[in-house]
Amino acid sequence: MLKLRFTTIIIALNLAACNTLPERQADASISDTAPAAISVTQSTDFPAKKAIKNSSAALQESKVVEAPVYDDVWLRIRDKLSLHNHINQASVKAKVSWYARHQAYLDRVSERARPYLYHIVEELEKRDMPVELALLPIVESAYHPFAYSRSHASGIWQFIPGTGRHYGLKQNWWYDGRRDIVAATDAALRYLDKLNKEFKGDWLHALAAYNTGERNVGRSISRNLKAGKPTDFWSLRLPRETRGYVPSLLAIAEILANPDKYGVKWQAIENKSYFSEVDVREQLDLATAAQLADLSMDEIYTLNPAFNRWATDPEGPHRLLIPIAKSESFKAELAKLSDAERITWKRHIIKRGESLGLIARKYHTSVSALKQTNKIRNTLIREGQSLLIPSSKHPLKHYTLSLDSRRYRGLKKSGDGKNHIYTVRRGDTLWDIGRQYGVSIKELCSWNGISSRSILRPGKKLNLWLTAKETKTAKAIPVNYESTNANSINYTVKKGDSLWLIARRHNVTVKQLLAWNGITRKNHLKPGQQLLIQNGNSKITGV
Repeated sequence: MLKLRFTTIIIALNLAACNTLPERQADASISDTAPAAISVTQSTDFPAKKAIKNSSAALQESKVVEAPVYDDVWLRIRDKLSLHNHINQASVKAKVSWYARHQAYLDRVSERARPYLYHIVEELEKRDMPVELALLPIVESAYHPFAYSRSHASGIWQFIPGTGRHYGLKQNWWYDGRRDIVAATDAALRYLDKLNKEFKGDWLHALAAYNTGERNVGRSISRNLKAGKPTDFWSLRLPRETRGYVPSLLAIAEILANPDKYGVKWQAIENKSYFSEVDVREQLDLATAAQLADLSMDEIYTLNPAFNRWATDPEGPHRLLIPIAKSESFKAELAKLSDAERITWKRHIIKRGESLGLIARKYHTSVSALKQTNKIRNTLIREGQSLLIPSSKHPLKHYTLSLDSRRYRGLKKSGDGKNHIYTVRRGDTLWDIGRQYGVSIKELCSWNGISSRSILRPGKKLNLWLTAKETKTAKAIPVNYESTNANSINYTVKKGDSLWLIARRHNVTVKQLLAWNGITRKNHLKPGQQLLIQNGNSKITGV
């Protein structure tokens, strides 16, 4: 009897469940956004229930917006531009006009940006920053990885040394993080984000500060506030360069947004990562890296422009950027490489009078590298002691975009130049040195990575690349002398000579010249006059 009652209860419950099931299904099919006019009581009517389901599905579908797929990263940037272009500003109009007239310039920029642009856009989107900032390296450096300004700013983001160090960009003989595409991009975006917050979300103020410094922009804002003037970018009194800097970025964004309007074409850049970061663990000759990755030296340096020399920095970072298509094969080949194959080593026996600096220059390395390799704590070395020297696998000219090769590239095109070191003396100018050796100021600046306005300090070493003829004659200011004995020479005074010039040319002092020749500073030198110079120094100092 108990069993029969229990069975009856189960059957009753099942029947009740069957009666309520359609209503539960109807409730579940109505979304939170369903129209209020649709009543739940209609759920037992099949056509009405179908209508509700269709309406709900359409509403759900409308809520899902598919992210557009871009083949070209320029199009990706174009669709996400967010800053006001201020196209009615005269300075922006002028910049738009300039860029629109220089299609070849934009083509060169696109070609240089090709390996880097996708990475920068990705980083901007991760940080929820305006994609216009991916155009900033066009203004800063035309996307040239080796760009170097007269204010000593370097890389595509043009960091000056101090700001670079402040944002963690290591700079030494081997490596300059300001040119490291990954590290410098991270530093630049952190800096820009900090500036944006400092100027309360005003991106034009932040951009101006990136160019001229936050203090300059802050002071200009304060002046306007005190004078009761507006504080927007266009109302501030800023340096001329900055007044053109921000409009340049806005103009490029305007042309990117409306290329047809301005008759401009942007060279397509694939919207996918160009490179992969590979940990090489220890110091590696860049020629070996290029060989393992099946790349040219230009390609390995273009992706890794931070490396100044022929190898990675022995102290790191131990990271190379390799094209994605070749990164896996590079890793496989790298794993097979023995320690002895990574870097070529030479053994040097220290001779009397040698210093670490002299040895480092001879082997194209740094004092710090010698100390690190040989576990030397100070600069004291002894005659007869041996040093292990890290050395390039190939002649230095093989490393086409190393710091030295970039400096001397101009001369190598013109002939058989040989490298000489000139030691700057008190009173030297670039004009004097150039005139003495028959080279231009532009060449001197190029070879030594300096500006024509650089101050030359006594003791500074300058690289000169001279042909055999130039080395022999020092053609602009011939050195005329004849030997009198092993310890002295007779110098014949030329037109335009002075005691100071002659003393400098022979690495002696004016006081010594006066004493050797029994003359005073009041004596006038005459062309053809003979001067005695002791020690028979017939070589031009520094060569």
